[in-house]
Amino acid sequence: MKKYQGGKRIMKKTMSRILALGLTASLLLTGCGGSEDEGNDTVGASGEANAQGAGDENAIKDLVYPRLATRELETFNILYSQRLEDHENLCNLTDGLLEVDSYGKLQPCLADEWGTEDGGKTWTFHIRDGVKWVDMNGEEKADCNAQDFATGLEWVLNFHKNDSSNTSMPFEMIEGAEEYYEYTKTLSKEEAYALTAGEGSKFREMVGIDLPDDQTIVYTCINPTPYFDTVGTYVCLYPLAQGMVDELGGPDGVKSMNNENMWYNGCYTMTEYIQGNEKVLTKNPLYWDQNCTLFDTVTIRMVESSDVAYQLYQSGELDYCDLTESNIKTISENESNEFHDYMVPGVASKYSFQYHFNYNKMNEDGTPDTNWNTAIANEAFRLSWYYGLDFTNVWKRSDAINPMNCENNFYTMKGLCYTSDGTEYTELVAKELGLEVNGETPARVDKAKAEQYKKQAMEELSALGVTFPVEVDHYIPASSQTALDSANVLKNTFSECLGDDYVVLNINTYVSKVNSEVIQPHLHSIINNGWGADYGDPQNYLGQETYGSEQAYYSQQYSFINEITEETPANKALLDTYKEYTKLVEAANAITDDMDARYAAYAKAEAYLLQHALVLPVNYQQGWSLSKIDNTSRMNAMYGVQNEKMKNWRTNADGYTTEEAKALADEHAAAMKAQ
Repeated sequence: MKKYQGGKRIMKKTMSRILALGLTASLLLTGCGGSEDEGNDTVGASGEANAQGAGDENAIKDLVYPRLATRELETFNILYSQRLEDHENLCNLTDGLLEVDSYGKLQPCLADEWGTEDGGKTWTFHIRDGVKWVDMNGEEKADCNAQDFATGLEWVLNFHKNDSSNTSMPFEMIEGAEEYYEYTKTLSKEEAYALTAGEGSKFREMVGIDLPDDQTIVYTCINPTPYFDTVGTYVCLYPLAQGMVDELGGPDGVKSMNNENMWYNGCYTMTEYIQGNEKVLTKNPLYWDQNCTLFDTVTIRMVESSDVAYQLYQSGELDYCDLTESNIKTISENESNEFHDYMVPGVASKYSFQYHFNYNKMNEDGTPDTNWNTAIANEAFRLSWYYGLDFTNVWKRSDAINPMNCENNFYTMKGLCYTSDGTEYTELVAKELGLEVNGETPARVDKAKAEQYKKQAMEELSALGVTFPVEVDHYIPASSQTALDSANVLKNTFSECLGDDYVVLNINTYVSKVNSEVIQPHLHSIINNGWGADYGDPQNYLGQETYGSEQAYYSQQYSFINEITEETPANKALLDTYKEYTKLVEAANAITDDMDARYAAYAKAEAYLLQHALVLPVNYQQGWSLSKIDNTSRMNAMYGVQNEKMKNWRTNADGYTTEEAKALADEHAAAMKAQ
């Protein structure tokens, strides 16, 4: 088992361990993949950030950080949520088994030792002593131990408790997980609510989890899973205190809990919460990691737009702001502007964004939108978009200086994993696609192919009764001028690239929550949504688009392809394509003993997904900012939910100049290579 002693990681060099390390090492820069040199393997940010930041007299003690009003959290239950908007808050309030440092490497969190000795079939995690659950005011409630992790997993797998959220990874990986879930479905709500994860329980009998003592958890996987330790960063394996469940009156109380009555074991508690306005995080006085650097308080200000955030940064009311296209132009073109030398690269999102098509769209009166549904089921129609849409002007909204930084041609996020020879996974996909990415012009745009497929689509679809132009319904929040400006750029892109005779983008609005107002009633034609990895394997991306699975998030929740079960002349080819793609993903899933072969198989599946334009890759989020935070000190998690965990952040109350930020970035890159 992997052990941490005196800042050094000691490991048994079994083949299973080497495979797992390959996944961890894959988070480093290209060329640093493969197995690691044990002698160079240091703890990283956990020790270094404190040494560099804690004694700095210019460090910020009380951080004020903006988030757009559209990013309000919807739940305080981290076990339930699959939304970034929730995770970016809750990761500061609740800790899991492992975390990731600023170099992208797995580090101890509540588990201080972990490992496998049988090729990844079983994984053992030792929970550190002294972890406390506290209330909002930092007063001790109980010890956090192994039982809390069993209680958390039981909650996730209990159909009536967790409403089928975050079950996909346990289903795929842990023995008996799906069987237990199906068992709870057969019970009444009252019977399911009464179930626990205690010794001798039905859960412990059915599910591959063992608690040899109060501080040890052993998970048994269905198949050897060499990347299972990366799952230790995701919420499906987070703890839940039974004492809190009891105190809140049972599952219904947990579902409706708030910042005032929940229990915390993370680095902060949320001492104030005004929905849509402000949140105040206060340093947890009993936090287990007393050597880390934390802010005394973090005030999260909800702002209506990035332009408002910029104004607040100008007035000294914020410590960070992302810059819009117009902000960048204003600052860069005026050398006397006070921020001319202070623009720094923003925090690169770890999300790959795609346009997801709705294959079962409804009109507002609840009737099927037959015109759209027939059109989008046609492959030539989708391929005309794939080859025809040039998103350069859309990318300029994020990065007006170098919009090609935002170009995305893949489904899986770049940098997730590497082959044994250091090849980054999406390079395998590019090779399968025959795609050459030069960073200067959009790689897949081909006007001749777009026109060819447009002509073909209009002929085929006219024969099926489709009328042109096909209306494309796109929804934005009603209160966001930034969203409206971006939507208008997108509308112009559709018009210029595809023609108003072919498609017309309608800009529609919702009032508060896109899920309940738009997605659930199936009103959208397309939606731009990003996926960030929950664990370090391409399956976590590609599995979201498979046909027929309740655990395929996008198939179930956005594209609604799973609802298309009756074959018709209009949709037969679409269903056949989805089924073939699903077979390719399942074939890759079955390869567990050769990671290179596994990645190659996933690359074939991903290329097939894109060659048939079942989804449309759009962008990465990369822009520019003004920052009093050293962005290289943040957790660099390519998977899990911890990128916004405000731990060990280095700060400078005067802000960072462009030159200083570049020097820090170069130093950080060199340190990553050295590891």
